[in-house]
Amino acid sequence: MAEVIMNGVNASSNMCKDLTNRCEALREKGVVPCLAILRVGSKPEDISYERSAEKRCTSVGIEVKNIVFPDNACEQELISKICQLNADDTVHGVLILLPLPPSINERSVCEALSPEKDVDGISSGSMASVYLGSGPGYTPCTAQAVMELLKYYNIPIAGKHAVVVGRSLVVGRPVSMLLMGENASVTICHSKTENLADICRSAQIVVAAAGHINSITADCLSPGQTVVDVGINFDDKTQKTLGDVDFEAAEPIVYAISPVPRGVGSVTTSVLAAHVTEAAERSLIQGGF
Repeated sequence: MAEVIMNGVNASSNMCKDLTNRCEALREKGVVPCLAILRVGSKPEDISYERSAEKRCTSVGIEVKNIVFPDNACEQELISKICQLNADDTVHGVLILLPLPPSINERSVCEALSPEKDVDGISSGSMASVYLGSGPGYTPCTAQAVMELLKYYNIPIAGKHAVVVGRSLVVGRPVSMLLMGENASVTICHSKTENLADICRSAQIVVAAAGHINSITADCLSPGQTVVDVGINFDDKTQKTLGDVDFEAAEPIVYAISPVPRGVGSVTTSVLAAHVTEAAERSLIQGGF
């Protein structure tokens, strides 16, 4: 049986204590940290994440502004609103819920957002800062949540071989860069990778971020590994949220594993709140307070 179940609720609670203190300090100086959440349409998954993000942010002292557009909103309407938010000194971070409807050029909308307010790391400016190691943008929240979870549970990273299954711009690629930044040797795998199970078994850390239920099975794992499951998949048969890892098969084999739910997802909204808080602190410095 796994020695460590990496419960994200515990890691999140630890982060929130610090964030509450930082937000209180900002308010004492006249700065109210503020996040604007921009949603198009009413997809249940978007509404669910919006509620979770709002609950987390307000719990630590961050004000939230909800901006909702109808499904048939045009691209220029969104860009115009984003430009307004860029210029609004009372708004420190903007979260755009993705994906947007097919009729909207998602990349154009993302690029309209100032990197300084891009608290979920969706713009090119933020992505550049991930790869360069510095810059005005922020790391995608889920990718950073993986690192926060490993850090909280004292999982060694330096010198270890990490395999990341998934190559998306929001998780797979940025988490690979973050792991390398902590001196891990990283292999990125994906749907076209040959001998995936063999490669995964060779790793000391496995990050599953492919977006497919139970795509990481027992034959992909070996004793002593740490497995971080980033997958959030709704199973129509069981009506449950499941990860990319077959938890029941993996848990008896590995050293440490994160569950779904109550794993990485629980940390992601705390990372979002941390980015908004940091953006507010930066504005305080730039304003000369």
